[in-house]
Amino acid sequence: MRKIITLLYIATSLLIPFTLRGVTPSQIRWHNESTDTTKITKLLIQATDFSASNPNELMEFIGRQFVGMPYKSGTLEMEPETLTINLDEFDCTTFIETVTALALTIEDRKNSWQDFANNLESLRYRQGEANGYASRLHYFSDWIVTNIHRGYIKEVTDRIPQSDSQIKTLDYMSHNRASYPALKDSATFEGIKNMEVGYRSHRFPYIKSARLTSKPVTNALKGGDIVALTTKIGGLDVSHVGLIVIEKDGPHLLHASSREGKVVVDKLPLAEYMRKSSNLTGIRVIRLQTQ
Repeated sequence: MRKIITLLYIATSLLIPFTLRGVTPSQIRWHNESTDTTKITKLLIQATDFSASNPNELMEFIGRQFVGMPYKSGTLEMEPETLTINLDEFDCTTFIETVTALALTIEDRKNSWQDFANNLESLRYRQGEANGYASRLHYFSDWIVTNIHRGYIKEVTDRIPQSDSQIKTLDYMSHNRASYPALKDSATFEGIKNMEVGYRSHRFPYIKSARLTSKPVTNALKGGDIVALTTKIGGLDVSHVGLIVIEKDGPHLLHASSREGKVVVDKLPLAEYMRKSSNLTGIRVIRLQTQ
């Protein structure tokens, strides 16, 4: 009887338009629809077959599949605001969002590009759907808070030895309006300002750059951790994101690098990378929530 009910459910579900369950192809801005959907399906199959023992292993495996893909900034900066899917080129944020959405899809035991698209949209936008430029999670603190609330991720920074905290008011976007073409629109500008109100005197944990040579700190980092690089730039919390991979000489960044022009495992250990970047102050560490 259970088998019959299951077959009836599957047959019925195939008759239900996808619009009732999530985004439709017409609601997505593809870089190349035919190749992107094929790549997503292939990656989901590969990641499932990999049989990771935990979410971190899965994140690292998926992230490594993109090594060598070109870096490109501004791929989301098109009007009107809609879910953009591009598996051919990445900036640091779209790389992390793509890897995380693929991992969430696997963790949900799903395997279609539609499921991936739903997870990507939910990760990227405040109410889980694209509804104008101000609905996107522009500040990484906002991305963290929102996706912790949804149960997708957890921040573990304060569980790592020698962690500290800082307080910053996040208002970089409204104070640099001319740098964001979308903010020419008054309603969009007000939407961003209203969002920033929630991040006045925002306290968040971080690990100072100077402490990244400490064994207790490096031993606590795991391959597949999402790492957000905090910045001294006024009004801004995080200026770069990537994944941790553990090499023979310790933690390195797997990231979409503007300097290298592609997704790479950075040749510098994380501590040295941070030391050579004068605007960086430390890191925050985020992990996929165990389902």
